[in-house]
Amino acid sequence: MSSGAYRWWGIAFALVGVLAFSFRPILIKLAYAAHPVSPTTLMFLRMALALPFFAAVGWWLRGQQPRLQARDWAGLAGLGFVGYYLSSFLDFAGLQYVGAGVGRLIQYLYPTLVLLLSFLYLRKRPTVREISALAITYTGVALVLSDRLGGGAEGNLFLLGALLVFGCALTYAVYLVAGSQLIQRIGSMRFTALTMIVSTAPITLQFFALEPLAALELPAAVWWYAGIMATFSTVLPVFLVAEALKRIGANHFALVGAVGPVSVAVTSALGLDEPFGPLQAAGAALVIGGVLLVSLRR
Repeated sequence: MSSGAYRWWGIAFALVGVLAFSFRPILIKLAYAAHPVSPTTLMFLRMALALPFFAAVGWWLRGQQPRLQARDWAGLAGLGFVGYYLSSFLDFAGLQYVGAGVGRLIQYLYPTLVLLLSFLYLRKRPTVREISALAITYTGVALVLSDRLGGGAEGNLFLLGALLVFGCALTYAVYLVAGSQLIQRIGSMRFTALTMIVSTAPITLQFFALEPLAALELPAAVWWYAGIMATFSTVLPVFLVAEALKRIGANHFALVGAVGPVSVAVTSALGLDEPFGPLQAAGAALVIGGVLLVSLRR
């Protein structure tokens, strides 16, 4: 395969992966609307239904080198907990109170959080361009949230949801910063499969500790949403994104990733009757522009 075709396939993988992943918050909102299911139960269903796929990939890649050492397993356990369990749980909990479009936009802040973590822990001095990008991005977030942060219980719940989803973006950024070396050592496909397998353990423990088995007696619609979420919006995109990152790199992937928040905002406005007026559009444009300014190099 020529280098041009190799990269074009990477762009195609990135686009499909981003779009598939973008449907996750919409599916979560649809499941909440179909039945009063808890975030713990819905997340358990998603991970339990996705587990056989990741187990199969992990078994298929079992002979890859290098062999995993104790420190590798410790890193996989810690990163699986932070990057997939904790990050996902904060996302599921936050989407009880904010719309899918707003939630995806806040999640899209993770490249700026990676940059901030690099400032704090890697002692990388920020450039003028990076500081400008951060100012643009968080001005956009303020615009998106401004008309929903009034007083009263509804405004407080919206703020709680926004903070929970921001926690999702922050923990995912920690996962990316901390996991970069391990990914290079053991390979992205094996890393993804094993961290997803490991992250199933804490949500399973949480479900059986907090929820009765009767919580699984759910309408067929919720099971359908969970199944689509597990396959189309979890298994498919994580492997497509891993392959896309290998082919086109993180900086170019960020350009394709901008499709995610826009597609969610539009589809949720059409299908979930969520507000998407001029103020939200302007804020979204600033957020996406700021993130791209951070992510893309000259």
